[in-house]
This record gives sequence, C-alpha cells and structure tokens, in this order.
Amino acid sequence: MDSEEELCKALEKDCAELQEANEAAEQRMRELKKEGELLRINLEQQLSSSRDEEKFHQMGIVLAKEERSRLRQKQEMLKKKLEEVKKRVLWADPVRMLPALPEKKTVFKGLVTNEDDVDKLVLTPLIRYPLLGGSALITFEKEEVAQRIVELKEHMVELSYGLELEELERCRMRVQAAPVDLLLPSVLEIGLTWSNRSLLLSGLPSLSIPKEILLDKLQLFFSKTKNGGGEVESSEVLDDSSVAVLTFVQDGVAERLIARGHMPVLIGKGKYELKISPCMRGDVTSLQLQPSRCPRTVLLTGIPDILGEEPMRDTLEIHFQKASHGGGEVDALAYVPVGCQAVAVFTQDMV
Repeated sequence: MDSEEELCKALEKDCAELQEANEAAEQRMRELKKEGELLRINLEQQLSSSRDEEKFHQMGIVLAKEERSRLRQKQEMLKKKLEEVKKRVLWADPVRMLPALPEKKTVFKGLVTNEDDVDKLVLTPLIRYPLLGGSALITFEKEEVAQRIVELKEHMVELSYGLELEELERCRMRVQAAPVDLLLPSVLEIGLTWSNRSLLLSGLPSLSIPKEILLDKLQLFFSKTKNGGGEVESSEVLDDSSVAVLTFVQDGVAERLIARGHMPVLIGKGKYELKISPCMRGDVTSLQLQPSRCPRTVLLTGIPDILGEEPMRDTLEIHFQKASHGGGEVDALAYVPVGCQAVAVFTQDMV
C-alpha cells in the first residue's frame, strides 16, 4: 500500500510538473507569436514607409520638372517684356536712343548752350517765298529803315541815275512797298514709328562703284541665312551715301540683325564693319502756324518792264540806299522781271 501511494504521489508530481511545463511552453509560444506579429507589423510599416518615400521622391522629381518648366516660361515672358520696355524707354529718352542711331562723323562748330536747353527741339526756319514778275525783295541792314520804307508805302524811283539829263528829261517809275509776312511753325508734333522689317546700315565704304551695284552686294549678303538675314524686299541709299535702308520680307529678320549692333560685311573683295540700327519713320501729326513779319525785308511791287534785269536791280538799290528817300544801307536785293517767277528762301537771321 505504501509503495502504491508513493508511486501515485510521484505520478501526480510528474503530472503537475508536466502541466507546469506545458503551460510554460504555451506561454512561451504566445510570447513568440506576439513577437512575430509585432515583427511582421514593423516590417510592413518599414516596407510601406519605403514605398511612400519612393513615391514622394518620384512626385518631387515630377514637381521639380514642372516648376523648372514654369520658371523657364516665366523667364521667356520676362525677357519679352524687358525688350518691350527697352524699346519704350529708347523712344521716350532721346539720350538713350543715341547709341542706336547710325554713325556719322561730324564736326561741332556751334556754341555750348545751357544744360536746361539740352532736351529742347530747336527749329531752324527755311521758308520759301514765291515772287511774281515785276516785284523785288530788298533787305536792309537796320530794321528801322525797312519799317520807314513800309510806312511810306509808295515810292518814286528815278530811272536815270548816273546820266546828265535835264529835269524834264528824267524818267521815274512808281513802286509800292509792303511788309513781308510769313507763316512760321509754332507747334510741331512728329510721330515716330519703329519699322519691324527695316534697318539702317551706316558706315558704308566710299567705293568707286555705282549705288545700284553697292545695293546689289548688300542684298546678296543680307539675304543669306548663314549671315542672319533673309529675303530682301527693297533697298535704297539715303541722300547721305554712307547710309542705306534694307527692308526684309519677313518679320523678325531686321530685329535679329539690329540686336548685333555691328557686323563685318563682305563687299566685293573687302570686308567692312557696318553699324546696324533701327529704322525710324516720322510723320507730322500736328502743325500749328503763326504769322511772323520780317523785320528787315520789304516787298516792292508794280515794277514796270522798262530796264534790263541788272540795270533795274542797280537802280532800285541806288534809290533805296539814299537817306533822302527814307532808305539806308542795303544788305540784299532780289529782282524778278515781268513774265518771270522765282522763289526766295528766308533763313533764320532774316525772319
């Protein structure tokens, strides 16, 4: 009995130990399972994070490309606006426009003016005055002499100066004196336009060839695309033979060449450095005139055709130089015989 009881107790003890070991194993399995689940979750999070980072990286590249493209477009737009602003500033400020004008050698022979007058436009009158036959223009050195002759209105002029004749044999003619009134510009507005298909070439060489041949050589050079040119529509040499105007068929060709400023051009066997400038065209948009009286010039009319041109001119000058006739020193005299016509040109010191 005792041995059986001891065996039973030993079995119960072993069973209890096995139970404890089983529970410990199950606890360890639960812990390992939990650790495995945590490890799986952690791995999944890491993989997800890695995929997100890669996705964000790719999105960043796409956004950077889009931003670069947008900035490039904005840069091009700003360049165009800058060119437009430069053109407006160029026209608004004559001083800034000077470097774009054609080059021409000049010699300054004038007087230095005040700084305040630099931006003022000074008009130099060059007035053409028609003269009919049987009239004359006489300019005196002093204004008061001309005013006195006009106030007398009518003058008896002897035709026998220098001849010894009796009083009854002397011949006279009656002429009328009147002031000379001219219309001078008081307000002048000129609208300037920039020709987008034309340019100016200055500094052309003085070659012993006709202008037509020179223009042909210029057209040939600037019609080639390798020289930055294009098809030339027309060409002309201005009154100053060192400046030419080229007009292209397509827009943009002239602007591209103007941007260069200077360019070596092959003309014949020589190469010459020409300046390329914008071509500006001006139209009078407003012109206001005001009457102005010539202070020293008098118009004589009613002169009969009884003497030759030179004797009549001498006769008039002799008569109106005499103080006894209200005259004075004569500066200039122009006579137009009957049946003829002429044009007198008044300069700045005469009006």
